[in-house]
Amino acid sequence: MQHNMNEIEQENQNLLIFIWKHRKPISVITGIAMITALIVSFLLTPLYKSTAIVFPAATSTVSFSEQRNAKAAAMDFGEEEQAEQLVQILNSSQIRNKIVHQFDLYNNYEIDADDANRNYKLMKAYENHFSFTRTRYGSIEISVLDKSPEKAAEMANKIVDLIDTVKNAMVAERTIPAFEINRRKKELLELDRQQVLHKLDSLGDLGVVSIEGRTNLVTAYIDAKSAEDRKFLRDQIDVNLKNGALFDGLEAIRDEKITKLEKFLDSYEQAESDANTQFNHKFVVEHAVVADKKDQPKRLIITLMSTIGGFVFAVFSLLVRDRLKALRKIA
Repeated sequence: MQHNMNEIEQENQNLLIFIWKHRKPISVITGIAMITALIVSFLLTPLYKSTAIVFPAATSTVSFSEQRNAKAAAMDFGEEEQAEQLVQILNSSQIRNKIVHQFDLYNNYEIDADDANRNYKLMKAYENHFSFTRTRYGSIEISVLDKSPEKAAEMANKIVDLIDTVKNAMVAERTIPAFEINRRKKELLELDRQQVLHKLDSLGDLGVVSIEGRTNLVTAYIDAKSAEDRKFLRDQIDVNLKNGALFDGLEAIRDEKITKLEKFLDSYEQAESDANTQFNHKFVVEHAVVADKKDQPKRLIITLMSTIGGFVFAVFSLLVRDRLKALRKIA
């Protein structure tokens, strides 16, 4: 154990002696790396960062059900599932294409229109300048980098606005056909009810009445004094005897269809609301503001890392050179 420690200490001392012995070339290489990194960092285009923060909403609809889940209230913040869905929407081509078109990102990123790889280059540039991250608090951080601080803030806020536009369009693809089905079904139910009511009105014009009315007709016939009244009531009773059963059946059908239509109206109103309401799907915690200080490049970090890299490269190169010289002598 002691022998190994002595060997390690000896190797460290040898390395320090080696660095000191070659301090001049190491210093030159390290200095060149530092100066080059410093010059390059000043040549890089400054990028400004703007950030907006939003929370997903827990629900994307207004519920008409009396059994509405308390967690589905429009005032509730979304949880992990809604946050993940929102991140997917933010990364979707619908939002990307709208931002690319509105802010002319091909020209903004200096991508030639005739370049065969223009779409690939745009995707890489977009990924490097736009990021959508779920925070530990369940919110979504929308960050945009651009050489113009004003444009960075404008694009971040536009993305916040597009969340509702894109998600409402996605929801409409399902809710509008569902509403049309419900609307047609409602019209059929109303038509069936109206046909039954029309038949009942026709029978009513003939003098057909309900069961209670027919009982009253018999009582009136018995109590009638004049022959004319008795004849009229006799005719009414005959009409009701002939059509009474049909009238009773139609009344039962009418009541059934009215009940069925009233129950269906809840479903219809829900479908109508889902199809026609432009819902807000997020809570905006913080709008993006114009940055007053660049975010990239970080010149100090670039220079420091390049200097360290230059130093390591110089030491490694000189070690390799000396080792090769030693091997040649042995050979």
